[in-house]
Amino acid sequence: MIDVKFVGGKYIAVIDGKTVKRTKKEHMDYVIRQATKGKTTLAAAVIAAPVESKFTINQRFGFVSDMVMMLSKGDQASVIVTGPGGLGKSFTVTKALSDSGLKDVSVLDDYEVGSVLNSKKTFRVIKGYSTPKGLYRTLYENRDSVIVFDDCDSVLRDPVSLNLLKGALDSYSRRIISWRADFKDEDLPNCFEFKGRVVFISNLPSHAMDQAVITRSMTVDLTMTNQQKVERMFYLLDQKDFMPEYEMTFKQDAMRLIEKLQDSVKELSLRTLIQVTKIRKANANNNWENLAEYVLTN
Repeated sequence: MIDVKFVGGKYIAVIDGKTVKRTKKEHMDYVIRQATKGKTTLAAAVIAAPVESKFTINQRFGFVSDMVMMLSKGDQASVIVTGPGGLGKSFTVTKALSDSGLKDVSVLDDYEVGSVLNSKKTFRVIKGYSTPKGLYRTLYENRDSVIVFDDCDSVLRDPVSLNLLKGALDSYSRRIISWRADFKDEDLPNCFEFKGRVVFISNLPSHAMDQAVITRSMTVDLTMTNQQKVERMFYLLDQKDFMPEYEMTFKQDAMRLIEKLQDSVKELSLRTLIQVTKIRKANANNNWENLAEYVLTN
């Protein structure tokens, strides 16, 4: 395992017992790839140093809601939410947008034929891989609404996509996005004014993202230690809309076991809690702890 931290403007890695320091992330990425014969990258190896902050992890999730509310009202052009997956980033963002009165049009099948939707009052969630041209089309087709890019890190690795995204994220009074390549017979203009807002959700820590993108937006880094993950999970456990189909006793028993095993489980996330809760319910009268521990640690 390679431990990488970002401290004082430098990437510091411990590789085979030797400490390596690099200022640029592409240089550290090259070092790690060479040392592992291409099996590991900087993004895969990075372990963010615990952030010294007076704000708890649940307060930071609250900041996500506050920033997204600002964005939904037009007071902010873009928000970036970074940190590990499986602990509620996407849910927090989409709930804040819905609570602010915006309609989710990610799946148009949910609406009746003939429905009239005000694009300024809608949001669309885009997931997965995107080419630069696909990104350009997405920005154009949703140029008046809110776009949520959820786990679309492919656009952060392509220089053309990055330039398009920078234009969309900026806070200038007019944001003009252009594509100078020939579209041939496609129904896309070579440039357009983007009046929408963008939320970018990434599992990468903020320091592993392009800094030109980060500086254009309000950013919340939800990178967590194991203890902070447990703290977040205990908080969600008390929310009435979290796994309402299971008895609270089952969820509490599952959470206590996860807290005990937090440093040895393969994955520490809400998926872990859901999995253990199911085991607890299905084996209520048996020694469910051994089964759960085996599943979590092997």
